[in-house]
Amino acid sequence: MAIQAYEPLREMVSLRDAMNSLFQESFVRPLGLPAEGGSVMLPLDVTEDENEFIIKMSMPGAQPEDVHVTAHGHDLTIRGEIKAEQERKESHWHLRERRFGQFQRTVTLPTMISPDKAQASFENGVLMLVLPKAEEAKPKEIKIGRQAQSQIGSQKQTHNGGQKHSQSRSRTGGQEQAQAEEASQSPSDPTSQASPDAR
Repeated sequence: MAIQAYEPLREMVSLRDAMNSLFQESFVRPLGLPAEGGSVMLPLDVTEDENEFIIKMSMPGAQPEDVHVTAHGHDLTIRGEIKAEQERKESHWHLRERRFGQFQRTVTLPTMISPDKAQASFENGVLMLVLPKAEEAKPKEIKIGRQAQSQIGSQKQTHNGGQKHSQSRSRTGGQEQAQAEEASQSPSDPTSQASPDAR
C-alpha cells in the first residue's frame, strides 16, 4: 500500500467539484430524474441485536416484483427499479420531485448471515429485511457442568488424601524407629539382672 503525501489543495478542488455537481443536479437537471449514468439513491436504516440484523429501506412507487436482494459474504445488495408513470401528452409539469429509475444499495455487515433463514416484507413503500446471524457468528457461552466440578473436587480430595496418608506414614515410621532404638539400648539378657530373692 503506497503512502501519499497530504495535499490540502487537492481536497479544496474536490470540494469545489462536489458543490458544482450539487448545483448542477439541483438547478440544471429536472427534479426527480436520476443523473445521467447514475441511479436513484434511496435511504435505508440498519439495526442489529444479538441474533439478527434488520434493514428498512424506503422505496415509494416501487413494486415488490421489481426489487431483488442478494447476499454474498458480508455484503447485502438491494437493487431494483422505480418505473415512471406514463405521461399524458396533453399535460405539462409544474413540479416533478418524485424519483424514478434504477437503484442499488450495498450494505457491508460486520458478521455473516444465514440467507436461507432471511425474511422480507414490503408494506407502504418500505422494504423490511430480517437477517438472522450465522450460528458461527453468534456469541457462545461456555458453561461449567456439575460433572466437571465434581471431577475437580475429587482431584482435590485425592491430592489432600495423599498428603494426609504420607504424613501418617511418616509419623508411624518415626514411632517405630523410636521404639526400636529404645529396645536396642535395654539389656538383651534377662538373667543379667539378679532378682532380690536370689541375692
